[in-house]
Amino acid sequence: METATSIVEESIIKRSIESRTIIKKEVKNENNKPNLFLMKAIEAIKSAAYAALGLGLILVMWTLLCKYTHDELPGPIATLTVLWELIRDPFYDYGPNDKGIGLQLISSLGRVFSGFLMGSLVAIPVGILMGASDISKKIFYPIVQILKPVSPLAWFPIGLVVFKNSETATVFIIFITSLWSTLINTAFGVSSIPEDHKNVAKAFGFSKFRYLTKILIPYSLPHIITGLRLSIGVAWLVIVAGEMLSGGTGIGFFVWDSWNALSLERVISAILIIGTVGLLFDKVFTYFEKKVSYK
Repeated sequence: METATSIVEESIIKRSIESRTIIKKEVKNENNKPNLFLMKAIEAIKSAAYAALGLGLILVMWTLLCKYTHDELPGPIATLTVLWELIRDPFYDYGPNDKGIGLQLISSLGRVFSGFLMGSLVAIPVGILMGASDISKKIFYPIVQILKPVSPLAWFPIGLVVFKNSETATVFIIFITSLWSTLINTAFGVSSIPEDHKNVAKAFGFSKFRYLTKILIPYSLPHIITGLRLSIGVAWLVIVAGEMLSGGTGIGFFVWDSWNALSLERVISAILIIGTVGLLFDKVFTYFEKKVSYK
């Protein structure tokens, strides 16, 4: 009886100690919350300061370059004035060759997402095949290495011959040049799945569909998102060259039309807008990349 009583007492004491430890940890965490908030605020201020420093360096270099060209290149103040005029009324439409910068951006974004989505629909399945099967890798890898380095400008005549339409040809060159990053990263992610994961799937008798949805895709998803982030950057890069060749509407056509009108302020303003949109694309995909990454 004494032994049983002592065991019960020891159990009660252990539970009491554990509950006190948990309470102390919770209190400590609550006390640390203001410190964590302060640390995040300091990091945000540091990031903003570094960004401001980078922008300041760009402005200094820009000003020096203007002096070097004897003011043939417009300076920051003149360019920012024109940029404000462009974004103040971005959706005006005065005819085929005189549209606001907002309408030009919408046209470009439509082409970019069309080509990017079609490229992703091809790249992800083929990348999974290449990563999961050595035979598929041997078949597709030489094709990837041959076609990947080809310039988008070289693809444009092919698109014109096949589709007989300059706008569709522009979407085609976005499709054919943006899929490689996603394909390669997907293949790498699938091929790097640990053997332990595969053995667990075999031990539990996973079907191919269950293995695909429970192991292959979740493990390789961070690599797929990284590939998509790189591909959208390539797509946004290619659209400017494609629209310069195809004409009509779009941010690339806007740059070329502004150059023909000898308005370097509008050209540099368009470059700033293109860079800002590209930065937003990168931030969005980086956010999703962090959400699916394993800690």
